[in-house]
Amino acid sequence: MADGAAEFVVVANRLPVDQATEPDGSVTWTRSPGGLVTALEPLLRRRRGAWVGWPGIAQDDTDVIDEPVQLEDIEMRPVRLNTDDLVEYYEGFSNATLWPLYHDVVVKPQYHRVWWDRYLAVNRRFAEATARCAGPGATVWVQDYQLQLVPKMLRELRPDLTIGFFMHIPFPPVELFMQLPWRTEIIEGLLGADLVGFHLPGGAQNFIILARKLLDAETSRGSVGVRNRFGVVQNGDRAVKVGAFPISIDSADLDRLSRGREARRRARTLRAELGNPSKVLLGVDRLDYTKGIDVRLRAFAELLEEGRVDPADTVLIQLATPSRERVDAYRLLRAEIERQVGRINGDFGSVAHPVVSYLHRPVPREDLISFYVAADVMLVTAQRDGMNLVAKEYVACHGDLGGALVLSEFTGAAAELRQSYLVNPHDTEGVKDAIEAALNQTPEEGRARMRALRRQVLTHDVDRWAMAFLSALDRSGG
Repeated sequence: MADGAAEFVVVANRLPVDQATEPDGSVTWTRSPGGLVTALEPLLRRRRGAWVGWPGIAQDDTDVIDEPVQLEDIEMRPVRLNTDDLVEYYEGFSNATLWPLYHDVVVKPQYHRVWWDRYLAVNRRFAEATARCAGPGATVWVQDYQLQLVPKMLRELRPDLTIGFFMHIPFPPVELFMQLPWRTEIIEGLLGADLVGFHLPGGAQNFIILARKLLDAETSRGSVGVRNRFGVVQNGDRAVKVGAFPISIDSADLDRLSRGREARRRARTLRAELGNPSKVLLGVDRLDYTKGIDVRLRAFAELLEEGRVDPADTVLIQLATPSRERVDAYRLLRAEIERQVGRINGDFGSVAHPVVSYLHRPVPREDLISFYVAADVMLVTAQRDGMNLVAKEYVACHGDLGGALVLSEFTGAAAELRQSYLVNPHDTEGVKDAIEAALNQTPEEGRARMRALRRQVLTHDVDRWAMAFLSALDRSGG
């Protein structure tokens, strides 16, 4: 596809493919699965689509414009990042400034001007790459907190485009956002879009209040996220719509795979390897301080100490995918989690029977489905989360109507999955009570809860989310 020919462009920090250089110097590309690309793939193919993003390796010469790569009928447009970009734009401003600020300051954000300067420069690089590949009047969908300046930059380069932006993480309360030295620039950056989307109405309302407070913009709050009604921010002569679009998963595919003979066989094998316990609890998370892994381990340890859970017939599996391991807060978190796991197993386990099975490595999707199928109770105790798709994945994998979900109130998923055991992760006693209730629910109560959860998850899937956003964007832009 020639420059300026794409009718639909997705812009994200990462491409849905990984670039690797072989020993002989040749470059290979490997597809990396994800819900977003699954939902948008048909549209990308149908509308001469392109995906702009970083290919996953540091490259020193960022002035070079890489040739597009055609992969399964989708054009990949690589944006180069060098080592300094990764340290200052990605690990720095994106993940040591914005990430903790937007997650309710679970860890103190760091504010450094050099990081901001790099964030500005990298966002401009993404905007320029997008402007080059988008055709006249194309639709562009910018994704997430790493690229909040792109909409305004792109609007200045290409006023003919229809631009949408979606925030995949929480958007913080006004009092927290106001800490950010570059708060006005971020709001102005987002207002370059025709439609700005968030998971929850609260995030959309926070954004509207900030636009009014920082820019003295005329706004109407509307009923954001309710039957596709939107708030509006007047940005000069443009009306920017703001709404809530709760993201989801490819639930039908997970439902199908989890019912398969192989998934069921692997689930039985897993339980046998654990000693065929009466109850299996499961946590699946990126190793991140927002996920509340320490919360569930502390609650589980106290339930064991108080004799409310029997270590002889109950086990907890914690899968923790490595994450941002060069950042100090993440190294400290890993050490603390592993200390907790060691103490629980030292106090309550045996050589042949650890009470907590802990894996700190990526788990292939087919194995993850078997873990979901095998687990009697899913523990999602995040202190703050934009949505938390793990909760929805677990529900999609329980077509037998077995299982129970313990879910933090501070996840986006809690607004939809009301029949889970909702908990305040800051209330250890409440978490303990919910885990005990989930372990001891009657089969009738469990089926009723899971039936209601599955109705929500199977109806409101990732395709419905994408279509809702893009339909609203089509009505906004031009």
